[in-house]
Amino acid sequence: MYRFTEDCLTGIEQIDNEHERLFGLINQTIELLHNEVLQDKYHQVREVMEELKQYADTHFANEEAYMAAINDPELERQKKQHAAFREKIDVMDFSNIDELENQHGMLEELLQYLIRWLYQHILSSDILIGKMPSLEEWKQEQDPCVFTEKYMTGIPLIDGEHETLFEIIGDANKLVKAELLHDKYDEIVGILDKLKNYTQEHFQDEEEYMESINYLGLPAQRMAHRAFVSKLEEIDLDQVDQNQQGYLEELMGFLFGWLSNHILKSDKLIAESLRESVTE
Repeated sequence: MYRFTEDCLTGIEQIDNEHERLFGLINQTIELLHNEVLQDKYHQVREVMEELKQYADTHFANEEAYMAAINDPELERQKKQHAAFREKIDVMDFSNIDELENQHGMLEELLQYLIRWLYQHILSSDILIGKMPSLEEWKQEQDPCVFTEKYMTGIPLIDGEHETLFEIIGDANKLVKAELLHDKYDEIVGILDKLKNYTQEHFQDEEEYMESINYLGLPAQRMAHRAFVSKLEEIDLDQVDQNQQGYLEELMGFLFGWLSNHILKSDKLIAESLRESVTE
């Protein structure tokens, strides 16, 4: 079963409650999948699907309305992700679920999609709602990517690697402000490659460290890391080339917003758990 943990909280009560309901739908699907007593699951599958579609319509509308009300700069990106979710659910072929041999496969497909989408969307997009500065604010900041004491966890390995990540994002910020450089494509690709490689190295080191201290939050951290890496892997370089400056500004906001939020909200808990275990 999947638990709605602290890592998934946005701090916005209505959105968090609706996310928790989606976790409930996932767990319902798991129970249905492993129910060996119930042979024909046609009606139950239909109920899950109807509730899921209703959830999507209600939750996405509420989330988008909230973001519009606070002028969240990530609203358009969120709308695209929500539309992709709806399209995926709509194109799933449920025409043959009345045949018993097709029900298990359909539930498996639905479950895998829900789990993957839920964690990736919440941990790489929703946790940033209300926390992302506008592009105007970014442009006014001289150097927003300084690794200051507030980001320190007290764990030398992790802090050192976080500082390197800040430096890479700082390179992206410098590129944003390089007004005399008109074709930035090669530099953007170089920064993205560097970021992908170093991020994967850092996440592996961080996860190995958490494993070595038996950190209970490791599963949620792994999910968050995968969600971030997936975001980077989904970047369409053709779209980057079509609007280099706009893309850079959007990327800059996302990278710094995600990293700073993840460190302050999740990574600092690693050090806190260490201190608690020492005092016990």
